[in-house]
Amino acid sequence: MSHRTHWVFVLILFLAASSFVVPLAAQDQPPAETQAERDARLAWWREAKFGLFIHWGLYSVPAGTWKGKQGEGVGEWLMFSQKIPVPEYEQLVPQFNPVKFNAAEWVRAAKAAGQRYIVITSKHHDGFGLFDSKVSDYDIMAAPFKRDIMKELADEARRQGIKICWYHSILDWHHPDYLPRGEGSPRPWDTRPTESASLDRYLEYMEAQLRELLTNYGPIGILWFDGGWEHTPQELRSEEVVSMIRSLQPAIIINDRIMLPQDYSTPEQYIPATGIPGRDWETCMTMNDTWGYKSYDANWKSSMDLIRKLVDITSKGGNFLLNVGPTAEGVIPQESVDRLADMGRWLNLNGESIYGTTASVFKRLGWGRSTVKPGKLFLHIFDWPQDGKLSVPGLMNDIDAAYILTDLRKTPLPVERLGDMTTITLPAKAYDPADTVIVLEIKGSPQVAPQPVKPQPDGSILLKAIDADYHGRRIRYEEETDKDCIGAWTEQADTVSWYFEAPQPGTYSVELTYACDKGLGGNEFEVTLDGQTLLAKTEETGAWTKFASFTVGSFTLPEAVKPTLTVTPVKLAKGALMNLRSVGLKPAGSADKK
Repeated sequence: MSHRTHWVFVLILFLAASSFVVPLAAQDQPPAETQAERDARLAWWREAKFGLFIHWGLYSVPAGTWKGKQGEGVGEWLMFSQKIPVPEYEQLVPQFNPVKFNAAEWVRAAKAAGQRYIVITSKHHDGFGLFDSKVSDYDIMAAPFKRDIMKELADEARRQGIKICWYHSILDWHHPDYLPRGEGSPRPWDTRPTESASLDRYLEYMEAQLRELLTNYGPIGILWFDGGWEHTPQELRSEEVVSMIRSLQPAIIINDRIMLPQDYSTPEQYIPATGIPGRDWETCMTMNDTWGYKSYDANWKSSMDLIRKLVDITSKGGNFLLNVGPTAEGVIPQESVDRLADMGRWLNLNGESIYGTTASVFKRLGWGRSTVKPGKLFLHIFDWPQDGKLSVPGLMNDIDAAYILTDLRKTPLPVERLGDMTTITLPAKAYDPADTVIVLEIKGSPQVAPQPVKPQPDGSILLKAIDADYHGRRIRYEEETDKDCIGAWTEQADTVSWYFEAPQPGTYSVELTYACDKGLGGNEFEVTLDGQTLLAKTEETGAWTKFASFTVGSFTLPEAVKPTLTVTPVKLAKGALMNLRSVGLKPAGSADKK
């Protein structure tokens, strides 16, 4: 591919090339997919559980520092955070020469870590491509390196039996046709003229690059979009783009960041406390505080923490996409390599409890997590019981065997059941401080009896958001530090409930702790318990993160029971109902026993 030094020639090249882009035709439309076909298409990804994310590009050259100033935020956003004009940022191209890049070493590191797929940035928000594109000169072939990184990595991944996948940014700070920019946009400092720019023309360019990525590199496992948030799916022609992608690679998996739901959700830098029931999902996360390489970011998560995060995600039905940010020379930082190796050693011994498993059947386990395979429960112990007794609440199945997964002799562990509590006697010390896995071989599918919320020592009941059962399409637990609440309560049909144990007969005052933004008070809801109903209206607290407590009435429980309390919207006229943090029931007096 020839390379020109001035952007005007790049634009001419692009316009010439884009004239040959074939519009989406009827033959491009993929056929409708049955649920069985969808399950078959996603089967490898659901089994894999663990992948490697790679953020790499021009931003690795400054490594977080521009003109002697350390940039705020993550490394790959340096162009944005430092407000670097396009001509200045382009000066990084002749400096990007990753002579130490070795595709085989990268793939071996992923394979040794137990990762089953690799997702790499074909192009990030800065617009620079790591592949040989015929519709752009702003790519790796313009740099001194002049080697198609995507091809080398794709070929090597297949040789080593790992799925290769592409990250591709919709957002493009470099391309002259990408909008918005300038005054009133997220980038007011980008003062390039917009009069002749065309977002539609940019999308033709994006589609042309996607066609290259999906036709020149063999089968691609995932197309991992990012940067779609500045536009609606209609503006991005998302349905057209998705149809084109699936016409080229029918088996491909597509994430939700093209502003359409597609195949799976992508929580970033956090693990949903309750998973995402009924939806495939994947947490992407950094090992330190940046995606792209920053030379001075040494805030590394420990190997133990990362192993437990993998287990936590798997126990909630998700996948873990763990990031590395290579240097400008093409070297994955040793701190990342070491942590990947530690995770690989753990998985080499305990992988049976991760790969191909499904989510836990337990709502919460105070000592750790659980995963499931047909006929087996895996108990992941983070906190080894000091008395050597592991309590497993609510398990109803008969247990044929119990042993430590890494014990090749499968030495039986004593098991005792009393009521709905199963107790397993463990060795004095954990086999692995990060996570020792106990295998329970059981008869039939796992069955767990619901466990009620227990009373507080003072006889009150505290029903926390994290302990609720969620019923509906949108409502969910929001676990951010300033929330820790039931949020996204925007549909009247969505409800929450708690099953709890009342310590004694009596009258209980009912107190809700919630937040409600300005102007959104006055929505009606009801609280029901044991045939009794309280009707109330939300009151403004001033912000969605400003919580206050409100007493809405009282309930009388005639005897010690295990009732269910439900909160239901009655009239949802304005926005969301509330961010509900907890419902408290406090004893107010005794009731006559029947």
